Amino acid sequence: MAKRVIHLKSMVFLLGMLITIQVNAQSYVTYNHDDAKMNQITVQEVGAGSLTPDLYYWAFHNSYRKSAASKNKLSYRALAGVSAYPQVEDADSVQAALTKRAEIEALNIADRQIDIAWLAEGTKITDKLNAFQTNINRIVGAGGSIHDKDRWNDYYHIFQCAIKATQDAYMPNAQRKKEYLAIYADITKQNETLIAYLVQLSKKAKTADILSATYNKPDHREAITTAAQNRWRDAGCGKNGSGSSNGTSTSGIIIQD
Repeated sequence: MAKRVIHLKSMVFLLGMLITIQVNAQSYVTYNHDDAKMNQITVQEVGAGSLTPDLYYWAFHNSYRKSAASKNKLSYRALAGVSAYPQVEDADSVQAALTKRAEIEALNIADRQIDIAWLAEGTKITDKLNAFQTNINRIVGAGGSIHDKDRWNDYYHIFQCAIKATQDAYMPNAQRKKEYLAIYADITKQNETLIAYLVQLSKKAKTADILSATYNKPDHREAITTAAQNRWRDAGCGKNGSGSSNGTSTSGIIIQD
Protein backbone atom coordinates (compact mmCIF):
# COMPACT_ATOMS: atom_id res chain seq x y z
CA MET A 1 0.00 0.00 0.00
CA ALA A 2 2.83 2.36 0.85
CA LYS A 3 4.46 1.65 -2.51
CA ARG A 4 1.26 2.61 -4.31
CA VAL A 5 1.08 5.91 -2.43
CA ILE A 6 4.72 6.68 -3.25
CA HIS A 7 4.10 5.81 -6.91
CA LEU A 8 1.04 8.09 -7.03
CA LYS A 9 2.98 10.96 -5.49
CA SER A 10 5.71 10.47 -8.06
CA MET A 11 3.20 10.63 -10.91
CA VAL A 12 1.69 13.84 -9.53
CA PHE A 13 5.16 15.39 -9.18
CA LEU A 14 6.11 14.47 -12.73
CA LEU A 15 2.83 15.86 -14.07
CA GLY A 16 3.44 19.15 -12.25
CA MET A 17 6.96 19.34 -13.67
CA LEU A 18 5.66 18.79 -17.22
CA ILE A 19 3.07 21.54 -16.84
CA THR A 20 5.70 23.94 -15.49
CA ILE A 21 8.08 23.17 -18.35
CA GLN A 22 5.29 23.69 -20.92
CA VAL A 23 4.29 27.04 -19.43
CA ASN A 24 7.89 28.19 -19.40
CA ALA A 25 8.31 27.08 -23.00
CA GLN A 26 5.21 29.00 -24.08
CA SER A 27 6.41 32.08 -22.21
CA TYR A 28 9.77 31.84 -23.92
CA VAL A 29 8.15 31.59 -27.39
CA THR A 30 5.76 34.44 -26.67
CA TYR A 31 8.24 36.91 -25.33
CA ASN A 32 11.33 35.90 -27.34
CA HIS A 33 12.43 38.81 -29.56
CA ASP A 34 13.36 37.98 -33.17
CA ASP A 35 15.37 40.70 -34.91
CA ALA A 36 15.03 39.11 -38.37
CA LYS A 37 11.20 39.08 -38.15
CA MET A 38 11.12 42.62 -36.77
CA ASN A 39 13.29 43.90 -39.63
CA GLN A 40 11.08 42.17 -42.21
CA ILE A 41 7.91 43.72 -40.73
CA THR A 42 9.54 47.16 -40.57
CA VAL A 43 10.59 46.96 -44.22
CA GLN A 44 7.11 45.84 -45.27
CA GLU A 45 5.31 48.55 -43.31
CA VAL A 46 7.44 51.70 -43.75
CA GLY A 47 10.37 50.67 -45.97
CA ALA A 48 13.01 51.38 -43.28
CA GLY A 49 15.76 49.00 -42.15
CA SER A 50 17.05 45.95 -43.99
CA LEU A 51 16.20 42.31 -44.41
CA THR A 52 18.33 40.00 -42.29
CA PRO A 53 20.11 37.73 -42.71
CA ASP A 54 21.14 39.32 -45.98
CA LEU A 55 22.78 36.11 -47.28
CA TYR A 56 19.54 34.20 -46.89
CA TYR A 57 17.46 36.76 -48.82
CA TRP A 58 20.21 37.14 -51.44
CA ALA A 59 20.28 33.40 -52.01
CA PHE A 60 16.56 32.55 -51.89
CA HIS A 61 14.55 35.81 -52.24
CA ASN A 62 16.81 38.17 -54.12
CA SER A 63 13.99 39.71 -56.19
CA TYR A 64 11.97 40.44 -53.05
CA ARG A 65 15.13 41.74 -51.35
CA LYS A 66 15.61 44.36 -54.07
CA SER A 67 12.02 45.68 -54.17
CA ALA A 68 10.75 45.15 -50.63
CA ALA A 69 11.73 48.60 -49.35
CA SER A 70 10.17 50.46 -52.28
CA LYS A 71 6.93 48.46 -52.10
CA ASN A 72 6.18 49.17 -48.47
CA LYS A 73 2.62 49.72 -47.24
CA LEU A 74 3.19 53.35 -46.31
CA SER A 75 2.79 54.57 -49.88
CA TYR A 76 -0.38 52.56 -50.31
CA ARG A 77 -1.78 54.02 -47.09
CA ALA A 78 -1.01 57.53 -48.34
CA LEU A 79 -2.76 56.87 -51.67
CA ALA A 80 -5.73 55.37 -49.89
CA GLY A 81 -5.95 58.41 -47.64
CA VAL A 82 -5.79 60.81 -50.57
CA SER A 83 -8.48 58.91 -52.48
CA ALA A 84 -10.67 58.73 -49.38
CA TYR A 85 -10.37 62.45 -48.60
CA PRO A 86 -13.17 63.51 -51.00
CA GLN A 87 -15.43 61.05 -49.26
CA VAL A 88 -15.24 63.18 -46.11
CA GLU A 89 -17.17 65.98 -47.81
CA ASP A 90 -19.72 63.51 -49.13
CA ALA A 91 -20.08 61.98 -45.70
CA ASP A 92 -20.58 65.40 -44.15
CA SER A 93 -23.28 66.26 -46.69
CA VAL A 94 -25.00 62.93 -46.10
CA GLN A 95 -24.83 63.47 -42.35
CA ALA A 96 -26.26 66.97 -42.72
CA ALA A 97 -29.09 65.66 -44.93
CA LEU A 98 -29.86 62.85 -42.50
CA THR A 99 -29.82 65.24 -39.56
CA LYS A 100 -32.21 67.60 -41.32
CA ARG A 101 -34.46 64.72 -42.30
CA ALA A 102 -34.43 63.45 -38.71
CA GLU A 103 -35.52 66.88 -37.46
CA ILE A 104 -38.36 66.99 -40.00
CA GLU A 105 -39.45 63.48 -39.13
CA ALA A 106 -39.37 64.33 -35.42
CA LEU A 107 -41.77 67.19 -36.13
CA ASN A 108 -43.93 64.86 -38.23
CA ILE A 109 -44.08 62.32 -35.42
CA ALA A 110 -45.01 65.03 -32.92
CA ASP A 111 -47.69 66.30 -35.34
CA ARG A 112 -49.14 62.80 -35.75
CA GLN A 113 -49.23 61.89 -32.06
CA ILE A 114 -51.80 64.56 -31.05
CA ASP A 115 -55.09 64.61 -32.99
CA ILE A 116 -55.65 68.37 -33.01
CA ALA A 117 -58.00 68.09 -36.02
CA TRP A 118 -60.49 66.04 -34.00
CA LEU A 119 -60.44 68.63 -31.23
CA ALA A 120 -61.50 71.21 -33.83
CA GLU A 121 -63.99 69.15 -35.90
CA GLY A 122 -65.04 66.33 -33.59
CA THR A 123 -68.00 68.05 -31.93
CA LYS A 124 -69.92 68.88 -35.09
CA ILE A 125 -69.19 65.46 -36.59
CA THR A 126 -70.51 63.75 -33.45
CA ASP A 127 -73.64 65.94 -33.40
CA LYS A 128 -74.37 65.26 -37.05
CA LEU A 129 -73.83 61.53 -36.53
CA ASN A 130 -76.21 61.52 -33.55
CA ALA A 131 -78.84 63.35 -35.61
CA PHE A 132 -78.39 60.76 -38.35
CA GLN A 133 -78.92 57.96 -35.81
CA THR A 134 -82.06 59.67 -34.48
CA ASN A 135 -83.54 59.86 -37.99
CA ILE A 136 -82.70 56.19 -38.55
CA ASN A 137 -84.71 55.27 -35.45
CA ARG A 138 -87.73 57.10 -36.96
CA ILE A 139 -87.92 54.89 -40.05
CA VAL A 140 -90.10 52.16 -38.61
CA GLY A 141 -92.44 54.67 -36.92
CA ALA A 142 -92.84 56.55 -40.21
CA GLY A 143 -93.92 53.40 -42.02
CA GLY A 144 -90.61 51.93 -43.16
CA SER A 145 -89.48 48.33 -42.77
CA ILE A 146 -86.82 46.76 -40.55
CA HIS A 147 -84.82 46.01 -43.69
CA ASP A 148 -84.75 49.72 -44.54
CA LYS A 149 -83.59 50.56 -41.03
CA ASP A 150 -80.81 47.95 -41.20
CA ARG A 151 -79.61 49.37 -44.50
CA TRP A 152 -79.35 52.87 -43.04
CA ASN A 153 -77.65 51.48 -39.94
CA ASP A 154 -74.98 50.07 -42.25
CA TYR A 155 -74.27 53.62 -43.40
CA TYR A 156 -74.02 54.69 -39.77
CA HIS A 157 -71.45 51.96 -39.00
CA ILE A 158 -69.47 52.88 -42.12
CA PHE A 159 -69.13 56.45 -40.87
CA GLN A 160 -68.07 55.22 -37.43
CA CYS A 161 -65.40 53.01 -39.01
CA ALA A 162 -64.15 55.89 -41.18
CA ILE A 163 -63.80 58.15 -38.13
CA LYS A 164 -61.92 55.45 -36.16
CA ALA A 165 -59.60 54.73 -39.10
CA THR A 166 -58.81 58.43 -39.50
CA GLN A 167 -58.07 58.77 -35.79
CA ASP A 168 -55.68 55.79 -35.86
CA ALA A 169 -54.00 56.73 -39.16
CA TYR A 170 -50.40 58.01 -39.29
CA MET A 171 -50.98 61.33 -41.03
CA PRO A 172 -50.45 65.03 -40.33
CA ASN A 173 -53.25 67.06 -38.79
CA ALA A 174 -53.79 69.03 -42.01
CA GLN A 175 -54.57 65.85 -43.95
CA ARG A 176 -56.53 64.46 -41.02
CA LYS A 177 -58.74 67.57 -40.99
CA LYS A 178 -59.48 67.14 -44.70
CA GLU A 179 -60.60 63.58 -44.04
CA TYR A 180 -62.83 64.65 -41.14
CA LEU A 181 -64.47 67.35 -43.27
CA ALA A 182 -65.05 64.83 -46.06
CA ILE A 183 -66.70 62.45 -43.58
CA TYR A 184 -68.86 65.29 -42.24
CA ALA A 185 -69.99 66.17 -45.77
CA ASP A 186 -70.91 62.52 -46.45
CA ILE A 187 -72.90 62.27 -43.21
CA THR A 188 -74.75 65.50 -44.03
CA LYS A 189 -75.61 64.29 -47.53
CA GLN A 190 -76.89 60.92 -46.33
CA ASN A 191 -78.86 62.57 -43.53
CA GLU A 192 -80.60 64.87 -46.01
CA THR A 193 -81.44 61.87 -48.17
CA LEU A 194 -82.82 60.07 -45.13
CA ILE A 195 -84.98 63.08 -44.17
CA ALA A 196 -86.43 63.17 -47.69
CA TYR A 197 -87.16 59.45 -47.38
CA LEU A 198 -88.92 60.00 -44.03
CA VAL A 199 -91.05 62.78 -45.54
CA GLN A 200 -92.00 60.48 -48.39
CA LEU A 201 -92.98 57.72 -45.93
CA SER A 202 -95.08 60.21 -43.91
CA LYS A 203 -96.93 61.49 -47.00
CA LYS A 204 -97.51 57.94 -48.14
CA ALA A 205 -99.07 57.03 -44.79
CA LYS A 206 -101.33 60.09 -44.79
CA THR A 207 -102.47 59.41 -48.35
CA ALA A 208 -103.25 55.83 -47.46
CA ASP A 209 -105.34 56.99 -44.49
CA ILE A 210 -107.29 59.41 -46.69
CA LEU A 211 -107.93 56.80 -49.34
CA SER A 212 -109.01 54.20 -46.81
CA ALA A 213 -111.48 56.57 -45.08
CA THR A 214 -115.24 56.32 -46.16
CA TYR A 215 -117.65 59.28 -46.26
CA ASN A 216 -121.34 58.38 -45.66
CA LYS A 217 -123.29 61.25 -47.19
CA PRO A 218 -126.80 61.45 -45.71
CA ASP A 219 -129.77 61.09 -48.13
CA HIS A 220 -132.04 64.16 -47.74
CA ARG A 221 -133.94 63.76 -51.00
CA GLU A 222 -137.23 62.72 -49.39
CA ALA A 223 -137.23 65.66 -46.97
CA ILE A 224 -136.31 68.07 -49.76
CA THR A 225 -139.15 66.74 -51.94
CA THR A 226 -141.67 67.03 -49.14
CA ALA A 227 -140.61 70.56 -48.30
CA ALA A 228 -140.84 71.60 -51.96
CA GLN A 229 -144.31 70.16 -52.31
CA ASN A 230 -145.49 71.96 -49.20
CA ARG A 231 -144.11 75.24 -50.44
CA TRP A 232 -145.87 74.74 -53.81
CA ARG A 233 -149.19 74.11 -52.11
CA ASP A 234 -148.76 77.08 -49.76
CA ALA A 235 -147.95 79.34 -52.70
CA GLY A 236 -151.05 78.20 -54.64
CA CYS A 237 -153.37 78.73 -51.69
CA GLY A 238 -151.98 82.15 -50.92
CA LYS A 239 -152.67 83.61 -54.37
CA ASN A 240 -156.26 82.40 -55.06
CA GLY A 241 -157.82 81.64 -51.72
CA SER A 242 -160.43 78.92 -51.76
CA GLY A 243 -162.14 79.95 -55.17
CA SER A 244 -162.52 82.63 -58.00
CA SER A 245 -165.46 84.60 -59.67
CA ASN A 246 -164.10 84.17 -63.14
CA GLY A 247 -163.41 80.51 -62.89
CA THR A 248 -163.81 77.39 -60.97
CA SER A 249 -161.20 76.08 -58.47
CA THR A 250 -160.81 72.41 -57.97
CA SER A 251 -158.27 71.10 -55.47
CA GLY A 252 -156.28 74.30 -55.62
CA ILE A 253 -156.14 74.32 -59.45
CA ILE A 254 -157.42 77.54 -61.06
CA ILE A 255 -159.28 77.39 -64.40
CA GLN A 256 -159.48 80.60 -66.38
CA ASP A 257 -162.39 81.36 -68.93
